[in-house]
Amino acid sequence: WAKALGLLADMALACVEQNAITYSAAVSACEKCGVWWQALHLLREMTESLVESNVFTYSAAISSCEKGGEWLRALELLQRMTVIRIDRGVLSFNAAISACEKMREWRHALQLLQDMVDASIQGTSVTYSAAVSACEKGHEW
Repeated sequence: WAKALGLLADMALACVEQNAITYSAAVSACEKCGVWWQALHLLREMTESLVESNVFTYSAAISSCEKGGEWLRALELLQRMTVIRIDRGVLSFNAAISACEKMREWRHALQLLQDMVDASIQGTSVTYSAAVSACEKGHEW
C-alpha cells in the first residue's frame, strides 16, 4: 500500500492527472493491506482535490473498514454514498453487510438486506451468506 501511495504522490509531482481510477487503485491497495484509516484519508484527499469518487472507490473503502473491524465507519460510508449521489450497488452493500457480519452486528446486517430490497438491488450468494453468517455469529438462529 505504501508503494501505491508513493506512486500517487509521484503522479502529482509529475503533473499527471490523478483521477477516480488511480485513487480507487490506491484505496484498493489500502483495503488489501488492512489500513482502513489510510483508505479514508484518500477519500478525503479526493474530495479536497476535487476528484470525483465512484462506487468502486467507496466499495473498496467500505471493505477496508470491514477488514479493520470498523463496521460503523463502513455504514457511514454507505450512507454518505447516498448523500453525494453515488449509486449504492450490490458490491457496496456486500462490503457493508460483511463488516456487520465480522463484528456480529446481525441486526444491522439484516437491515442492510432490507435496504437492498427497498432499493430494488438484487442480492447475491455473497450477500445472503454474509447476512446468515452475521446471524450465526450473533447466535440468532
